[in-house]
Amino acid sequence: MSPFLTHSASRRSFLRTGSTVLALPFLETFASAKATAVKPPKRVVFLGGGFGFTKDSFYPTEAGKFTEIGLTEGLAPLERHQDDLTMVTNLTNLGASDPHGGSVSYLTGANVAGTPGKRFHNSISCDQLLAKELGSETRYPTLTLSAKEVDGGQNSGHGKGLSLAWDETGNPIPGLNRPIDLFYTLFANPKDSREELNLRLKKKQSILDVVRVNGSGMKRSLSKSDQEKLDEYFTGVRQVEKGLERQAQWADVPKPDAPFEAPSDGLTGEEAIHLMYDMIIIALQTDATRVVSYRQPVCDLLLGMGMTLKAHSLSHYGFSQPRILASRERDKKCSALFAHFLDRLKEAKDSDGSRLYDNCIVSYGTNLRSGHELKNLPAILSGGGAGGIQHGRHIILPEENTPLANYWLTLMQQAGMQIESFSHSTGTVPELLA
Repeated sequence: MSPFLTHSASRRSFLRTGSTVLALPFLETFASAKATAVKPPKRVVFLGGGFGFTKDSFYPTEAGKFTEIGLTEGLAPLERHQDDLTMVTNLTNLGASDPHGGSVSYLTGANVAGTPGKRFHNSISCDQLLAKELGSETRYPTLTLSAKEVDGGQNSGHGKGLSLAWDETGNPIPGLNRPIDLFYTLFANPKDSREELNLRLKKKQSILDVVRVNGSGMKRSLSKSDQEKLDEYFTGVRQVEKGLERQAQWADVPKPDAPFEAPSDGLTGEEAIHLMYDMIIIALQTDATRVVSYRQPVCDLLLGMGMTLKAHSLSHYGFSQPRILASRERDKKCSALFAHFLDRLKEAKDSDGSRLYDNCIVSYGTNLRSGHELKNLPAILSGGGAGGIQHGRHIILPEENTPLANYWLTLMQQAGMQIESFSHSTGTVPELLA
């Protein structure tokens, strides 16, 4: 049997926390014979927060093995995983120039405000490049997850991006914001029938046909600048069309029935993160996708911890001792949630009986270091899928402001991509492979 685990009360409500391992029989029948006959595929997960962590209590100051240098206060909840963690210091996203730009260029490395003649210009994110390589055989080439913040996300440290993901034209990719949205993406909706699905696909295609025809006629009367904007728009339309084509290809492959009830649509903060993490495990374990990006909630997490400060205000924690203490508590909560995710990865079984963890590459970090510092981002790596990387240590790179793109390039190569450069990269990070 292929065991998967989630909260013990999840079958009933998804509203309480537990640690019982649930055996889900549908996973055996859902996994294809092909999947069980070959080595499990690589999976890559990008987890991103906002506004970084507390400078004096989160970041290690010494290089070396965690068993020798110990974990900081902010990392302490990860102690049971310390042999399976790598933290890299001295990485900087060279494309980022605006601390309030948040996660807009976190996975792209683009200087979004630095392209001549353009007010804003982003590029493809590394998760989307990986999806092209790893996701051709899955229902979803990638799962793009985000969060619906109570404040609309303006104070979350993520900027105006809809998620961490950007397509090949540099346009934002909307993320699934709520656990219930991800639930019905992964599992069959009893309200859906084959006829209804066909009708929806046809309706969407018809709308796109109208948009394309009307827009083509309009283009002749526009200025060059507006024509470029319209071209970008049509590129986005084409991306939607590709998505519809993929839905049609998978329309005859039924989604599995959910082994638990649908979650409430009002979950936020810690509960939402827990649930998103658990369903990410399901998505990977059932091979629904092999690439995931998750832009996690920040303000909602603070609110759930009983803090009235917005994430942006808390990032200015130097104003008072209470804010410093609150920032440190936030750090520990984030580490505890990440530790929960690693627990799940290690206990879930892959198609060949190995741990799902052993076939995953998991990156956890934020777009800023502390407060509004753009340099020296936090970069935490785990998972056994990067076979060339030995975990259990803190690495201080010899060059300050080593391009963050070098880190992404290294991870993409470890995932099996034949790629020599990415964004502003100047090479890989050899210290990771030493």
